[in-house]
Formats: sequence, structure tokens, C-alpha cells
Amino acid sequence: MSKYDRALPTNSMGTAALVGLLVTIALVGAWEMHWRELGNESGYRNSDGLWVMERRRIDQGEGHKTVFVGSSRTQFDLQLDVWERESGERPIQLAMVGTSPIRAMESLADDPDFTGQLIVGVAPDLFFSGIEFYGGGFDRYENESPTEWIGQRISMLVEPHLAFYDIDYALIPVLRRLRLPPRQGVFDPFEVRKLDIMDKDRNIRMWSKVENDPDYQKNAQSIWAQYTPTEVHDQEQFEMQLASYASQIDRAVAATEKLRARGVEVIFLRCPSSEHYRESERLNFPRDIAWDVLIDKTGALGIHFEDHEELQGYEIAEWSHLTASEADRFTEAVYHVIERAKISMGSE
Repeated sequence: MSKYDRALPTNSMGTAALVGLLVTIALVGAWEMHWRELGNESGYRNSDGLWVMERRRIDQGEGHKTVFVGSSRTQFDLQLDVWERESGERPIQLAMVGTSPIRAMESLADDPDFTGQLIVGVAPDLFFSGIEFYGGGFDRYENESPTEWIGQRISMLVEPHLAFYDIDYALIPVLRRLRLPPRQGVFDPFEVRKLDIMDKDRNIRMWSKVENDPDYQKNAQSIWAQYTPTEVHDQEQFEMQLASYASQIDRAVAATEKLRARGVEVIFLRCPSSEHYRESERLNFPRDIAWDVLIDKTGALGIHFEDHEELQGYEIAEWSHLTASEADRFTEAVYHVIERAKISMGSE
């Protein structure tokens, strides 16, 4: 035997495998217990793959249904169970957190399979800026690989059973929250932490910890408090702002025209916000040059919470999203406001 050869150990490989398995189970179990003790609950991951699964329902014969697009408020504030109870039909939830809904509108406008009703949530800072923090689902919808398809379904077998298996508790997000001092002159914003529990069809409800734990609630509020409300006084900056709004509104108008030509009813919905967040939206995205122009140019039905008494006075724990119980009440109110508005428009 050459001096470079190495003999295999005579001990049983089965024993080593068993020890490795037991160590893995112990470590995973300890990690799971850690997050459970902190109050975390298991739920489905708000992944691109799950968004694609819901998007494909339209291609598979459910294109006649009501579809929700928007950002996180549309997911938190509009509850599928309640809408189904009121309308008799369960909507499809295609909102994306931190992402403008205009690209989703454009995708649906180009899809002849969609012939239903479209509810478009308008969070001003996302809608009128065109920001897409989480727009990967659009590309995956067009180019999903077999590996991604299978991986999504395997993942969903364990997602509702493991509290630690949550996007917000992945290693990198957790390390970023250690809040190491940033380099001088570098803006290092707090990242949004876990706020919700999500169902298999992407229905989201606010995590009870956000509502009931004062410290955690303040932490969530501190995320939005980083963005200071500023009123634009410089004329050049104001004109740039108008141009940005106009660009996004033009995209929304084009998509709306395509959808309405196919018989799709498009309804824009401005969900409530409060405190610092609402003031920031008021100053940075004034209603008269943003929302009002959007509704005027699209000619679509626009439901703004400020215009309807029954859409006001809700508890918004961290200034941007409704608590679970309030979301139920809000969804019921929104449904009936929309139905009355449609009847009123039809009688004119």
C-alpha cells in the first residue's frame, strides 16, 4: 500500500450517521424552542414561489375572480375570509410587501385570462415612486424552473410547522439586527421585523406580538420613524417630484385602459395610516397632486379612507397596518363601501 493511501476506519459508518442525526435534531430543536419562547408562531413564507402559485390560479381557470394587488397594507388590511363571507367568493391575493402594484397591473392587463375585478391598493410612498423591493415574483412567473417549482412545494410541507423557518429569522437578517455602528456618513436603516402570520393562500394577519407587546410595537414604529416627513419648497425639486408621479400615473392609466377594455373593473383603494407615517405621506405625496390626479386620469372608482366615515377610526398598531381584528372590520366596511359606490356610479 502506498504511503499516500489512507485506510477506511473499521468502525461502523451507521453509528457515525446516527450520532450526526441526533446532534442535528438536538440543534434544530433548540433553535426552534428559542424562537417559540420568544413568542413566534409558524406560518407560510411570503416567498416569490408562493406568489407565483397564486398568480397561476388566474391562468388555470380562476381569472373571473376578484384579485387584490398592492403592497403590504393590501395584505394586512383586506382579509380573504371576510371578503368571501360578504361576496360569496374568495379573492386571489397578489399584493407584494414593499412593492408598487403597477407592474402587477401591467401583467394582468396583458393576460387575457383575467376578466374579473381588480382592487389596487395605493400606499403613496410605493405607488407613486414605483419602488419594487420585492419584485422577484414577476420574473419567476415568467421563467420558473422545475427545481424552483419542486422546491416551493417541498418547502411548504414544513413551513406551517417550524417557527424558525421564517424569512425574517434567516441568518443574515438576524445578524443585521445586531445594530453594529455604521460607517461615518452611511445611512444604515432599521430593517422591518416580523409583523405577520401568513396562510397558504397569502392571506396575512398581524402577528399578535406587534399588537400586544408594547416594546415590540415601539420597535416596529421606529422603523417608520426613520423616514422624516419633508415638505418640498424648492421649485426644481417639486417639478422632479411631479414628473415622477406623472410617470407612474401614466403607467397606471395605460394598464387600466387595457383592463377596462376587456371588461375588468378597476378600483383603487387607499387604506388608512396614522401618526408619523400618515404625516410623511401627506407632505411627501400630497393628495391633490397624487391620488386625485390618479383617479381623475384613470376614470376608475377610487375609495380613499378619508372620504368615508366607516373607513376611519381603526387601530393601526405601528402606524401602517391594521391589527387582525380591525382588519376584519375594515374589510367588511370596504366591501360595502365599494358595492354602494358601484351602484351609485351605475345610476349616474
